[in-house]
Amino acid sequence: MIPSAATPLPVNTILQGDCLDILPQITAGSVNFVLTDPPYLARYRSRDGRSVPNDDNDAWLAPAFAEIYRVLAPDTFAVSFYGWPHADRFLSAWRAAGFRIVGHFVFPKRYTSATRLVRYQHECAYLLAKGSPREPAHVIGDVIDWTYSGNKLHPTQKPLPVLLPLVEAFSAPGGLVLDPFCGSGSSLVAAKLLGRSFTGIELDAGYHAIAVRRLAETGSLTDAAGRAA
Repeated sequence: MIPSAATPLPVNTILQGDCLDILPQITAGSVNFVLTDPPYLARYRSRDGRSVPNDDNDAWLAPAFAEIYRVLAPDTFAVSFYGWPHADRFLSAWRAAGFRIVGHFVFPKRYTSATRLVRYQHECAYLLAKGSPREPAHVIGDVIDWTYSGNKLHPTQKPLPVLLPLVEAFSAPGGLVLDPFCGSGSSLVAAKLLGRSFTGIELDAGYHAIAVRRLAETGSLTDAAGRAA
């Protein structure tokens, strides 16, 4: 279900559609934290032929982050991954939306994603602020080790051990976490495990179905630890 102006934002669910259509219908200031992994503008195609919608253009970039800024509550954070070859475009869109750049994360990998002029062995994300958020109760480092997700569910799937400390540090228990480019739902799984409410938006119907199924199978962090044990 896509929310309308008269409908509260559905929580603990994933909406299928274009975030440029859905975000304008979300009440301003209703989200407590955004954690997202948007297209990198890289025209990426995995070895098995999978791709990411809208990875071949930046027409969505500025309007999407303008809406993300609008739906965030005052004095809150967003964390966004980005494609470093086009960092200027991302930084321009974030600043135009009103965000302040307040931190930068590097995620070193123990393997090589690709080899060209150098061996590519890291991912990166920016910490963005709307207003003046409080300092986190537990301040984390800006270098976080990357663990390989296997990319079984999505060609650019992010590993949960990377996302969990971001959700824990920059959102409060019971707060609403939004991911407008949620892919296979990794950010939403992290939110659910940590006791946050969540809403995801995913354009691709196939990835949306994977994310819905994945969230339905995810319990609390305590339950997950118990099952692992």
